[in-house]
Amino acid sequence: MPTRYEARGRAGRDAHSHAQVTDPLAEHSAPVVALAALTVALHVATNAFSPYGVHRDEFLYLAMGRHLDLFRMDFPPAIAILAKISMALGDSLVALRIFPALIAGLLVILAASIARALGGGRYAQILGALCVVASPLFLRAGNLFQPVVVDQLAWTAALFALVKLGRTNDEKWWLWYGVATGFGLLTKFSAIIFGGATLLALLVSPQRRWILTPWPWIAFVLVIAIGSPSWIGQIRLGFPVLQQMRDLRAVQLERVTPLEFILGQVQLGPAFFIALVGLLWLLLGRAAKQYRMTGWTCLFAFLVLLALKGKAYYLGPVYPALFAAGGVAIESTRASRARTPVMWTAATLTLAYGALVLPIGIPILAPAQMTAYTDAIGASEANRTNRGEQDKLPQDYADMLGWPEQVAAVASVYGSLSPTDREKAIIIAGNYGEAGAVDFYGPLYGLPNAISEAGTYWFFGPGKRPGEIALTVGIEPEDLKDFFAEVTPVRRLKSPWSVSEERDVPINIARRPFHTVQEVWPTLAGRN
Repeated sequence: MPTRYEARGRAGRDAHSHAQVTDPLAEHSAPVVALAALTVALHVATNAFSPYGVHRDEFLYLAMGRHLDLFRMDFPPAIAILAKISMALGDSLVALRIFPALIAGLLVILAASIARALGGGRYAQILGALCVVASPLFLRAGNLFQPVVVDQLAWTAALFALVKLGRTNDEKWWLWYGVATGFGLLTKFSAIIFGGATLLALLVSPQRRWILTPWPWIAFVLVIAIGSPSWIGQIRLGFPVLQQMRDLRAVQLERVTPLEFILGQVQLGPAFFIALVGLLWLLLGRAAKQYRMTGWTCLFAFLVLLALKGKAYYLGPVYPALFAAGGVAIESTRASRARTPVMWTAATLTLAYGALVLPIGIPILAPAQMTAYTDAIGASEANRTNRGEQDKLPQDYADMLGWPEQVAAVASVYGSLSPTDREKAIIIAGNYGEAGAVDFYGPLYGLPNAISEAGTYWFFGPGKRPGEIALTVGIEPEDLKDFFAEVTPVRRLKSPWSVSEERDVPINIARRPFHTVQEVWPTLAGRN
């Protein structure tokens, strides 16, 4: 009777032999590489010629990079580390978004790699890659410097490790899983959901035997170690993530219903149904028994996010693996007469849908054209804000407009002050977008950095000037009267295509503070 180690070695050899039989077209990687290169090139070209600018959230992440303190940040710091590197590359949109563009291309490669690891041939690999390329969810994420695309990479890499673990029974893949999920924890706290989903999947799948070995626990230690800056920062700062979650739930998540969450998945178009086929194949397919843990992990992630009223895009990181599984399921169907039409239909519909929604995925149409386009194709739902309001543009696009003009207006008011007043003046912003825009564009005008009580900006502190004179942007005059004896409205800046709170922005000059800004600052914690 063979020992456990002999059986494991034989299983690995059998898997290798199976790969040689079922994946004879592995050398035909050129189409997948071409799709990945096309994805990167599309993002680079868009950022070079887009009629839009820097996104509100990108200002925040750049500011985090300037204030990088690895073990003392209120937000997982991977994006701040990338921001630090990006700023060294330049301040153009291409430089700022080069990492998301490259990660988007890598996701294409990973989807194809997962299909190959699942035993898929050329078609499955190309279809899995094509679903990523043609999805507005992944197009949008790859075109913005935000944690979303990095989160997608971490989950996808971890799911790839689970697939390889199921295929080879090689314990080293637990180490790769730990590294990928740890990087996910360094990026977003949603990695906790992914890790929990994996644990539940381990308990209910045939791979539950692994729980009696040290390898899952070693992976857990890796996750905790690699992600340590995220949770150590929370401990040192008093768990600000809890207040952030309360605010997010009150303002955005409370309105999300289970039906809206599910419908948000369907908006992926034909790729969603390919993913659904992939999930069913992973959970029920006779040829996919060794991959059950991967399927259950994706399903449990869906159920947890559904119960927590998560936004639809939170589930995005599971899709590259499901696209790959869907491609394998379609390619391996036994109904030989139907297989070829189904294969061609799946690929054609995916490509056609991707072409149709391309302007929704990446900002290539100017605002007026974009509004007309969403109306023309009946996609006005894409213009709904995260607060549930219907707008003229997708919120991400509106969040990329008006900032240079806003900072120019602030600079004009700042320049109208006497040299003595400019030496004393501070700039106070009402939200992190306004503050981040001043910090990004302000050096062109000689402006001091902005301060703001909003979220992460509060942790950056009030600076050294006491605030004898304050130029405020985005704060109504009446909201300043508890802090200053003299408030003078200067102008209101109009920006019709911006998000609603930035369309009529007040700029004021405030003097004679009742207390220094340093004295007031501790009382502002958690107010915004």
